[in-house]
Parts: sequence; structure tokens; C-alpha cells
Amino acid sequence: MRDNQRHGAYSFAMATPITFVLNGERVALDIEPATPLLWALRDQLQLTGTKFGCGIGACGACTVVVDGRAQRACLTPLESVAGRTVTTIEGLGAAKLHALQLAWIEYQVPQCGYCQSGMLMAALGLLNEYPDPSDAQIDSQINNICRCGTYQRVRLAIHSAARALRGPKQASSK
Repeated sequence: MRDNQRHGAYSFAMATPITFVLNGERVALDIEPATPLLWALRDQLQLTGTKFGCGIGACGACTVVVDGRAQRACLTPLESVAGRTVTTIEGLGAAKLHALQLAWIEYQVPQCGYCQSGMLMAALGLLNEYPDPSDAQIDSQINNICRCGTYQRVRLAIHSAARALRGPKQASSK
């Protein structure tokens, strides 16, 4: 019996694999549907950029983007992403660095780095929803915990990335 088929004292075979698009590629997982997305990503798919921090959705280290919106992967059952699009830190800027990654470098946001994958994904979700976010929108939407306290740099980097993503014509219109 495979470990991913064990449920209590009984074993079972999954009827249908859970399929979704992950970082641009279709994937199918034949595991317990209630498995947190975080563990499916890390243990089944070996994508370890999404971090485990608290396990209760408070810290944000596990943030991924599902259909354009930031979500805590530790609280997201795998079955809830069936048929949806998931982006992890490994998919952000896979071909070339994303504007957020460039801004993170420019403003020297990372210190210890543990929260950064979740912070970047939360910022991506924010910019998907608010292409030109105000400080108040950033402060209310980016609620990830950073033990190093780089919140001011995060805000500057998000504004910089937003300008870059809007392009020179729109960025200069303000």
C-alpha cells in the first residue's frame, strides 16, 4: 500500500486524479483531495520554494497565486484547485526575471529570505487586483510576516514593479 493511499486504518485508491495548471504546465495528482496544497507542492511535486511557516495561514510564507489571487497554500485543500491555475515562486519569472523580482533586487528587500517567496506571490496577487496600488492597499493586502521588518522596502518595490508593469506611457501619465 502506498503512503498516499492510507487513510486511517483503511486504504483506498483515488477515483480520479486532481488536475490543474501549475506554472504553465498541466499536472495531475493522485493523492488525498483534502491534502493541503502546500504539501502537494513540496512533497509530491518537489517545488520547495513555497515555504511552511505557521500552518494556520497567518504568516504568509506559503502564499501562492490561484487564478490570479494570492492564497495561503497551507489552508488550501488540493481539491479546491482542480481545474484552476496555480503559480508558485518557481513559476514567477521562469523565462526571465519578473518586474517584482527586479524591484526586490533593486530595493534590497530580502534579508534572511525565508518569507520572500510568499511575499513576492502576495505582491503578484496584489498587482493582479490593483495594477496601481495605493500605500493603503499595499498595507491591507500584504499581511505576510517578515521577521526582518523590510515592510518599507516591500512597499517601495511594489510601487516600482507596478510602474514597470504599466510601462513607460502609463507610468508617466500620473
